[in-house]
Amino acid sequence: GEGYRVVLTARRADRIEALAAELREAGGEAEAYPLDVTDGAAVDAFAEHLGGECRVLVNNAGGALGLDPVASGDPADWRAMYEVNVLGTLHLTRALLPALIASGDGTVVVVTSTAGHAPYEGGAGYVAAKHAQHVLARTLRLEIVAEPVRVIEIAPGMVRTEEFSLTRFRGDAERAEKVYRGVANPLTAEDVADTIGWAVTRPPHVNVDLLVVRPRAQASNEKVHREG
Repeated sequence: GEGYRVVLTARRADRIEALAAELREAGGEAEAYPLDVTDGAAVDAFAEHLGGECRVLVNNAGGALGLDPVASGDPADWRAMYEVNVLGTLHLTRALLPALIASGDGTVVVVTSTAGHAPYEGGAGYVAAKHAQHVLARTLRLEIVAEPVRVIEIAPGMVRTEEFSLTRFRGDAERAEKVYRGVANPLTAEDVADTIGWAVTRPPHVNVDLLVVRPRAQASNEKVHREG
């Protein structure tokens, strides 16, 4: 919608191909490229596919698994969350940074979470991964301050999407639904996308270091107004 040619990456080819077709039908330019961001070699091949051209990178891959306390945390879940949220961001950013610098006006967007700024009970694995991702963004900004590349962090709060809570609770639809019960208007994916679009289209000298976005009903990670 902002005039960019978009390259969509995700593991499930059917979903990104359908989205790319939708964007093209709306008059935009879009390409689907199946990719697992935890596979460093595949990410390097993707960077080669782009031919050294990239102006904006949106690191959006992520997700949570489980809601277990530290005492019973599953190391496999923690490892999987770290691989996607943190190393996925590292792989893409490292591979595309030369092209972003060469563009003369590059932007790296890191979509973290309010979990990357405050802990909550049962969320330690996800909170740890998102804190690491937050620090990655801050450190990158320090390291490339002399380059023509902005580093923007978008930290959403409660966002109701098709799969986030369903994935966290391993397909338990009833438990996933309880996360949003009584909340009149949690954020949507479109709200977050609009926020990213706004931040990316600021004048090149304007860097939005950190933008926290929550629904009005959410005052903090654990303070949410629920009706009924």
